[in-house]
Amino acid sequence: MRLSSMPIATQKEAPADAEIVSHQLMLRAGLIRKLAAGIYSWLPLGLRVVRKVERIVREEMDRAGGLEVVLPSVQPGELWRESGRWDYYGPELLRFSDRHERDFCYGPTHEEVITDIARRELRSYRQLPVTFYQIQTKFRDEIRPRFGVMRAREFVMKDAYSFHIDAASLHETYQVMYAAYSRIFERSGLHFRAVEADSGAIGGAVSHEFHVLADSGEDAIVYSNAGEYAANIEAAAAPPPAHERPPAGPAMEKVATPNAHTIEDVCDFLDVPASSCVKTLFVCGDHDNEVVALILRGDHELNAIKAAKLPGIADPLQMATAAQILQAAGSNPGSVGPVGLGCLTYTDLSAANLADFVCGANEDGFHLRSVNWVRDLDETSSADLRNVKKGEASPDGHGTLEIARGIEVGHIFKLETKYSDPMGAKVLNREGKSIAMPMGCYGIGVTRIVAAAIEQNHDERGIIWPAAIAPYQIMIIPINLPKSARVREAAETLYERLGRQGYEVLFDDRDARPGVKFADCDLLGIPVRLVIAERGLDAGTIEVRDRRDSDSENIEIDSLDDYLQDRLAVSE
Repeated sequence: MRLSSMPIATQKEAPADAEIVSHQLMLRAGLIRKLAAGIYSWLPLGLRVVRKVERIVREEMDRAGGLEVVLPSVQPGELWRESGRWDYYGPELLRFSDRHERDFCYGPTHEEVITDIARRELRSYRQLPVTFYQIQTKFRDEIRPRFGVMRAREFVMKDAYSFHIDAASLHETYQVMYAAYSRIFERSGLHFRAVEADSGAIGGAVSHEFHVLADSGEDAIVYSNAGEYAANIEAAAAPPPAHERPPAGPAMEKVATPNAHTIEDVCDFLDVPASSCVKTLFVCGDHDNEVVALILRGDHELNAIKAAKLPGIADPLQMATAAQILQAAGSNPGSVGPVGLGCLTYTDLSAANLADFVCGANEDGFHLRSVNWVRDLDETSSADLRNVKKGEASPDGHGTLEIARGIEVGHIFKLETKYSDPMGAKVLNREGKSIAMPMGCYGIGVTRIVAAAIEQNHDERGIIWPAAIAPYQIMIIPINLPKSARVREAAETLYERLGRQGYEVLFDDRDARPGVKFADCDLLGIPVRLVIAERGLDAGTIEVRDRRDSDSENIEIDSLDDYLQDRLAVSE
């Protein structure tokens, strides 16, 4: 491709609302352009990267035995009502009515549609297992779309669904997909980690997320520094207390704590560590106007995903209002505590192990000191309510936990019969009995991979594409092209030859200064830069530079093929 025929529209500065590196560089390099909040047009160079990712995904899904389909993006609401998700999914589901006032939605995912196909087409265990997949545009009406295509409302996703006769068959395909996903991210040149995860709105009992490791990642992932354990912090089990609860000490005492409304304020005022305090959080119950109290140690953070799974708590988790807290505890937030509460209460395992702790007195401006379970208040139901912390023991018994940031680019689920049961997707088993088919679900964010690759591979000059997904592999930059017939002839000859050899080449034939061409090449992240100049032609050399290197080198023209094969080799 000649750059003179491609208006790449690179920019020196990114728009002010581009918060993260991938968003900034994708706009500056002319890969995308914003149409509306969370909705982007993909321009030629950006689309080439998307297609590279799609090709890798499609090859690995075919290799794993998947059958490609294309399902409607507009879905009837009646299917979502059958599965129970029409109301549960929330405002992210874009709902609308057609001219006949029938409810539809723009699909954020396709469990209902594929289950409808399965119940119509599959009749016998002899047709199983089977896996269908598609690569398609989705829409989720994000409350706060941000970070460019990283959290967009419209995006391209590969979603796959498998159907089985029993749990053993589902597990076998789940492992096949786990391996296929690993190959996809390896071939894409990404540093990633697979972690245990919560299944969220998709459902199912078992799931794993695949995260590209990057400092800008929205998710916190935890992993053992000495074992194989890894999980999203939402799903990571906190270790139980290592020792028994100490005996009670001095009698409980009420103390004035004026203007102390946070754990930090109370700790400073009473000169106690946060680990010796408990905080009481109120969340909405699953019935109108009910609240539930959650008790945690002062130095721990609530895990909303864990809490929402407990009986009596609304899912998704919603914090109670100040008015609800006042009615339940008799005081305003900042002075509430567990003593004397009459509502449903859960206590985190670590908080339940404390003795002589500090808590709110349920009276504005006062706290209680030397509070003890059993003696001063009844024990409540205990549960794992908190996020794990760096340095804690790993749940697998090997080493301690580390925490890193990750960008979720893939998620696989064992759905079991979450959709096949309510939607009646059944087949006859070997004994002639009609059973609901266990299902698996496997998603990859195709366009998110593009942004995640940039977050993991960039420098101050621009993008550094992994070779497998770069829009072009090579850029030829001729120096003084308009005035040197020798340079033009050599550049044209090389451009034609490399194209015949199967390389994807950009030929910068623009009438622009060398500095502009070099800057654009770096910004676009083209893996190999070839510079042709009079001096090199005289010496029989060509200037080459790998995008990851800081310096160029001059090599013999006869050695160019070996150089390119070495630098542009990609795994298949």
